[in-house]
Amino acid sequence: MLKGERFLNTPVGGFSFENCRRNAALESELRQLGYKPPTAKKTGTTITGIIFKDGVILGADTRATDDMVVADKNCIKIHHIAPNIYCCGAGCAADAEVTTQMMASNIQLHTLSTGRKPRVVIVNRMLKQMLFRYQGHIGASVIVGGVDCTGSHLYAVYPHGSTDKLPFVAMGSGSAAAMAVLEDRFKPNMEEEAGKQLVREAITAGIFSDLGSGSNVDLCIITENKTEFLRAFDCPNKKGQRQGVYRYKKGTTTVLKETVTPLAVELVEEVVQRMDTE
Repeated sequence: MLKGERFLNTPVGGFSFENCRRNAALESELRQLGYKPPTAKKTGTTITGIIFKDGVILGADTRATDDMVVADKNCIKIHHIAPNIYCCGAGCAADAEVTTQMMASNIQLHTLSTGRKPRVVIVNRMLKQMLFRYQGHIGASVIVGGVDCTGSHLYAVYPHGSTDKLPFVAMGSGSAAAMAVLEDRFKPNMEEEAGKQLVREAITAGIFSDLGSGSNVDLCIITENKTEFLRAFDCPNKKGQRQGVYRYKKGTTTVLKETVTPLAVELVEEVVQRMDTE
């Protein structure tokens, strides 16, 4: 080899599957020890967004679940990114909350650095790069909507980093029912009031068709001149009053069989000693 000669290693293209092999080895070790490997957490949400004549309308339900338990009935799922850009988060609530907070901080720094109002495509690019870097381990599905100098924009960002630019979109566990309403009734250049009712009906369809979605309907209307956040725009799951008296007389229900099982009780002697406090 000549003195001073350099050899450049050509980078190998494609994806690295080292982590996949590592995860498979860890899962096999856990199964051999008698443990179950961790599984994906089931989440529930219905979020939608449409582009109407003057801007963008975002909608979301307000139920936060922990498996089959309703953890919060009035959760805010529409997050502030910039005065002209908002986003709806689905999936893991903590991941969506922290991710949108990071995006809001980065967009504010970008605005101070450039002296310009942020564009929706910038938020979309930052989100997709961040989520792709973590390969889906951040369980956040996001709908980004806003109005900038180039017009109205609506993006769907998936947990692995892929994105779609659409005139209307629905995400979350109730997205199938919401998308059915949107595909049936959406029209280009809708008026604001018609767009609000369409988003409300889409979220309501998700609420009544999905156990993970429920409570109220929140809306966010973004136009060129103003942004309006309508909290509890509709309450489809309002608790009603009990109509009758559900008390039955003794003997109404026939007892078909009765079994008495005696329990053996072991008497334990208990001695109480008084503590000397003098």
